[in-house]
Amino acid sequence: MLSEEERRLLHALADDCRQTPETLSVQTGLNAQFIADKLAQWENEQVIVKYKPMINWEKLEANRVTAFIDVKVRTQRDQGYDHIAARFQKFPEIRSVCLMSGEYDLCLIVEGTNMYEVARFVSDKLSPLESVENISTRFVLRRYKDDGIEFQGKEERLERLVITP
Repeated sequence: MLSEEERRLLHALADDCRQTPETLSVQTGLNAQFIADKLAQWENEQVIVKYKPMINWEKLEANRVTAFIDVKVRTQRDQGYDHIAARFQKFPEIRSVCLMSGEYDLCLIVEGTNMYEVARFVSDKLSPLESVENISTRFVLRRYKDDGIEFQGKEERLERLVITP
């Protein structure tokens, strides 16, 4: 169980992973050595798996497509969802694999250079798998906010024209 101090530290680090223990100390009120030791412990225990920037790819690449692919699967005897998810994780096109509640069992986040490439991945690699029963693909048209970060600032927002009768 996390203490309030540990929770405060993780939230500060999640907001900006580039901060030093000294900067985090000022921000959280915690001792810098405690922070350094805690970060080393969390890295060793793989609580902190990776430090990663959030990039607004739409500003850099026009040829990037993201799709949410919902998959209904048929589990085999002695091989549950973890076995199927482990197989999906091996595909480089798949960025995330999540077990879901509801009509579909797994949600895959897939990236490609265009919709055709993602569709071909679904038809050539996912659909033929014996464990796959049903697939529903939804393409991301635009990201407005991701992981709490707004991607469309006030200066970029399109103003709708007022239409009067």
